[in-house]
Amino acid sequence: MISLHEGRGPGVKKTPRGKVYALRLTVASIQPRIWRRLLVRETMWLSRLHEAIQVLFGWYDYQSHVFFVGEKRYGNPMDHDGVVIEDDRDVTLVDVCLSEHDRAAYDYLFAEGWHVDIRLEKTVAAEKGAAYPRCVAGERAGPPEDCGGIEAYKDMLYCLKHPETDLGREWREWLGPGHDPEKCDLGAINKALKRLTK
Repeated sequence: MISLHEGRGPGVKKTPRGKVYALRLTVASIQPRIWRRLLVRETMWLSRLHEAIQVLFGWYDYQSHVFFVGEKRYGNPMDHDGVVIEDDRDVTLVDVCLSEHDRAAYDYLFAEGWHVDIRLEKTVAAEKGAAYPRCVAGERAGPPEDCGGIEAYKDMLYCLKHPETDLGREWREWLGPGHDPEKCDLGAINKALKRLTK
């Protein structure tokens, strides 16, 4: 029960901080693992989680996406040939009962794209003054959006280890000299995520 008189003057309600989900997001079918641990408010819009995933893995939101939660799909709304995708701008993580399912999935760029497994690791109280969403852990850089899918990504990694070859030079030129597939830059990720808190 919320106290009305807890050191804040009579008749002033204490604002509840709400709950935070600790989500582990892993790009499927890639070894070593590419993953992130993301803290989000339970009231986060599913469309905002989509935006956060784009930031986490360095993608640019050029392609279609869909969430799978239980038996339902959410993303860009569609109802065609028995496939129904509900609008992810209309629902929060609480609305889709993520805490009951514990798991969800996210597909991005369907043909040659990426499948992200989403697991709810735990639910905690929101920290006073903390900003959400916030990435607190992760490993390796996300696969480049337009690299051609999983097999092309594996080829890319092989070529980067052989920079003296023509393909190695081409990949390095395309990716830029600063790209490190083994680096997860939490500072850059959280700087970009701050734009989602506004």
